[in-house]
Amino acid sequence: MVIEKQYMTLDELLDLGEDARVEIINWELINMAPAGGLHQIIAMNILRILDSYVQEHDIGLVMPDQMTYLMNSPVSGIKNSFVPDVSYFSHDSVPDNWNIEKPHPGVPDLAVEIISPNDNAEIVKTKVKTYLEKGTQQVWLVYPKTQEIEQYTRHKPDVIRNYQGSNSIDAQDLFPDINDLTTDAIFKLPAWAIKDED
Repeated sequence: MVIEKQYMTLDELLDLGEDARVEIINWELINMAPAGGLHQIIAMNILRILDSYVQEHDIGLVMPDQMTYLMNSPVSGIKNSFVPDVSYFSHDSVPDNWNIEKPHPGVPDLAVEIISPNDNAEIVKTKVKTYLEKGTQQVWLVYPKTQEIEQYTRHKPDVIRNYQGSNSIDAQDLFPDINDLTTDAIFKLPAWAIKDED
């Protein structure tokens, strides 16, 4: 839901407080809907798989929801400020002089967006395009209901790879020789959450 269109500074964004669940998309302040359990389980599955690899190889940081990226917007008037559900950036891509008590001024190397039924398709498309144009290497759109993942890459922005069933996600450019990065692992649910269809 759009709150209003305005040209918000970084200080004004921070004044909303840590509990504010908002993004800025083309200068519009957008309320983010609360996430349900399915959304969070899938996000944690992805985070655990990636973080285990990243910690072992000491190549960067994997971040959960609430990590804000300013998408290289000027702090005097933020055009875009995104909060992916899971994100990763390498040590090599950390911006110079970043005050880590504030949002990341640039972009993640990987942005994972878990799609909810009420997400606006036009907004999602705009975010994917902006991520890639600003320098994000990969964007994953994760669809919990259909258990599908769409993968967009910066070097081939017009090619969408779709993963479903028991497939390994091709993320070798970011995580060489990573194991266990499969659709089965990403969509795995605890036994109590699996509903009997009979």
